[in-house]
Amino acid sequence: MVRFALSTLLLGSTLSAAAAADVYEPEATVLAAPSDSVSMVIELGIGGLVAPKYEGSDNYEVSPYPIISLDYLSIPGLFTVGSPTPNTAGGFSIGPSFGYTGEREEPTELRGLFDVDATYEAGVKVGYEWTYAEIYGEARYAFGGAEGLVGSVGANLIARPTPELELKAGPLATFASEDYMDTYFGVTSFEAARSGGRFSAYDADGGFKTVGAAATARYEFRPEWFLNAKGSYETFVGDAEDSPIVKAGSEDQFTFGVGISKRFSINF
Repeated sequence: MVRFALSTLLLGSTLSAAAAADVYEPEATVLAAPSDSVSMVIELGIGGLVAPKYEGSDNYEVSPYPIISLDYLSIPGLFTVGSPTPNTAGGFSIGPSFGYTGEREEPTELRGLFDVDATYEAGVKVGYEWTYAEIYGEARYAFGGAEGLVGSVGANLIARPTPELELKAGPLATFASEDYMDTYFGVTSFEAARSGGRFSAYDADGGFKTVGAAATARYEFRPEWFLNAKGSYETFVGDAEDSPIVKAGSEDQFTFGVGISKRFSINF
């Protein structure tokens, strides 16, 4: 379908000399014990997404989407990823990635093709974020209506006009394995005959599915609470672009979503 340095002022003071008769007693210094607890920050929320009714459709519908992210994880002695402070550069990050594609029932424009049950996706997202840019990649396993490997790679420019507001935008590309592609973009010989010649038999191979651009906006309207907005434009490429299903619908796919989320800090 878009993330300032603070200076410190050292105050010094001069102590007057102690009288010769006084006895000097050094002040005890207390050192803070290093923390040995695991710390993490997760973000949970929900939103509404306007998206095509199915892969390649030119009709749109509204559906809910979850907001789930692991923003920070610190395991003492092992590693630390992300940032405990919202809307700040987090360096290397790793967290869960989820996806969902609703059921494709036999609409009029796909008469003759079989229904496809809802598909669920679960996997991992990794990335690296600098002050003004980031790169990322996602890989998920799809199951349900379609099975296989799906994912995306992308990059974003980041702007933070205020401490509460973060904007990201950049290019992305998505990919899918052969089983997934054939479920959503393939047409069997039986389906071709069942459609009365409306669709030709087509076998879709795996590879890149779409290329495009995406943007997000995130605003902390009160401590640890966020308003989220996202939008994307993608166009099909490769075997997906050549699919009779896409030819009957649209190569261009748009999405737009808004949601609300909250960060939770956990120590154990």
